Amino acid sequence: MTFKKSLLLLGLTALLGCSSARPAHTSQASSEEQYHVTIDLTKVKEDKVQVTVLAPELKQEEIIYNMPKIVPGTYSISDFGKFVSEFSALDNKGRKLVVEKLDENRWRIKEADKLQKITYWVDDTFDAAKKTEAIFEPGGTNIEASKNFLLNTFGFVGYFDGLKQLPFRLTITKPQGFYGSTPLKATSSTATSDTYLLPDYVTLADSPLMYNAPDTTVLDLGETDVLVSVYSPSGKVKSKPIAANIKDILQAQRNYLGGKLPVDKYAFLIYVPEKVGKSGSFGALEHSNSSVYFLPEMPEEQFSSTMRDVAAHEFFHIVTPLTIHSEQIGNFDFINPDMSKHLWMYEGVTEYFASHVQVYEKLIDLDAYLNKIQEYIATSKAYYNDTLPFTEMSAKVLGPYEKEYGNVYQKGALIGLVLDVRLRELSQGKYGLRDLMQELGKTYGKNKSFKDEELFDKIAELTYPEIREFFTKYVEGSEPLPLEETFKKVGITYEPMSKQLVNSYGGFVPGYDNESGKIIVEATDDMDAFGKELGLKPGDRLLKWNGKEMSPSNVRQLIGEDLQKMKPGDDVTVTVGRLEKKKLNEVTLKAKVRQAERIVPHYLQPDPKATPQQLALRAAWLNINAQ
Repeated sequence: MTFKKSLLLLGLTALLGCSSARPAHTSQASSEEQYHVTIDLTKVKEDKVQVTVLAPELKQEEIIYNMPKIVPGTYSISDFGKFVSEFSALDNKGRKLVVEKLDENRWRIKEADKLQKITYWVDDTFDAAKKTEAIFEPGGTNIEASKNFLLNTFGFVGYFDGLKQLPFRLTITKPQGFYGSTPLKATSSTATSDTYLLPDYVTLADSPLMYNAPDTTVLDLGETDVLVSVYSPSGKVKSKPIAANIKDILQAQRNYLGGKLPVDKYAFLIYVPEKVGKSGSFGALEHSNSSVYFLPEMPEEQFSSTMRDVAAHEFFHIVTPLTIHSEQIGNFDFINPDMSKHLWMYEGVTEYFASHVQVYEKLIDLDAYLNKIQEYIATSKAYYNDTLPFTEMSAKVLGPYEKEYGNVYQKGALIGLVLDVRLRELSQGKYGLRDLMQELGKTYGKNKSFKDEELFDKIAELTYPEIREFFTKYVEGSEPLPLEETFKKVGITYEPMSKQLVNSYGGFVPGYDNESGKIIVEATDDMDAFGKELGLKPGDRLLKWNGKEMSPSNVRQLIGEDLQKMKPGDDVTVTVGRLEKKKLNEVTLKAKVRQAERIVPHYLQPDPKATPQQLALRAAWLNINAQ
């Protein structure tokens, strides 16, 4: 996903065009105390668009204009200044002022008290010249003349030192027939331009837009309108089926959050390329009132499943960091950020809610939910440092612990789970993590940030002293989470390693073919009876499993879930791509399901001997019958 990684906006009147002279200085805040920005999408030059910024009134002799080095939610360095060229600063007579480029992202402007406007051209990140410069596409920009413009605003617009808090009047000059998908409310809109007013730079940076010929569907979730906007170059993916696919999960989230959402408008901006982009990744980036998706074309069932999972996570960010966030996020430093130590909450609790809501609102059953938890545990234990204090990792995620970031979606979710069960235990099932987050939302809210060092004490004050001890041990400290103890409380057996009879996938050694993006049979030396009956050979590309197209992103679904639901003796059909006489042929292989003994890591199973007390706590935790 995401990097995952947030503010309702008000509007006023029309923006001055980029060719207009700067308004005469008056006492009106609308002319002196705000930025006037125009992004022109009608005149594309070498995949670049021009940005014009009419400056607010400046009194200092020098000032620095900044493009973001890093933006909220990405937890990695982007250096958007490297996509800027032909930077000019002009006075009200059109005379160029002296500009000194300080580094990748900053320009010092001399005689700033005479500055009327700056202009520059911005290249898109989707077509970065070097793979090393590639930016995770949901946090990037796309410029395709007459086709599509993905405008993560922080990739086009910067700010002057000390003036992030001033309002921005943003005008997008658009091609005929183009529609701007955004959660923003336009102050004016014509066939050729849209104007928006934003209260400050943090809000501007939090407000992506996507312009193209419209393919949109609006969902009504009570008091919240949800826009689903899709751009698919091939035309194969449409907004209406996606909206229908995610509607029940969004309704479930609304119920889960008490029947009312903290936003009145939300937008899903979905770019569907025909293949993975230059970053080699796909997923989404969240914002307070929207989320941006980069999901390549894939089989319909796989696309639907991926979209639901990613959307469930991103949509929950309306809780945090929209209504609950630290000062580091509330007043984000786009050049030298001080990272918050609470990624366990921003990403971890969000991911926990995204899966927990599905079992709590009866969209999936207990077995499916336990499979998801098993995946969290296995991934966290296999790929990340389990003894690294989570707060330390979070605070230093841009430095020494950059490679540990992915654990926010694994152990972070498990922190949320263990905390939820502990709260339910202490309250005899009456109070859980959702209740805590609602209280924190009321205590702080979108316009009030908490101090990083005070959050744990505030949570203990709102809940129980034992919860402060929980954070000391397992989030600030290096002790592994008490998983076995936690699952036992809710009548679930947890075994780090368990011998189980499972339906065999063949026992071959899997590999990956970069050219085709397919899983291959790397070796067959230890292949079991099922694999031999199928007739798998080294080098085979796995194309389909029981008629469903197979890829690295759905292999767990096909083998870990679908295959395991089959009975011994059922027919299995596997389609492989096999190189024969220098030609790749599709070959259909058949066998019957066979079981084999396997060591299953992090095995989870409901305990048939669970006590009434354990079942009652499980029922309160998962909203299921106590039986």
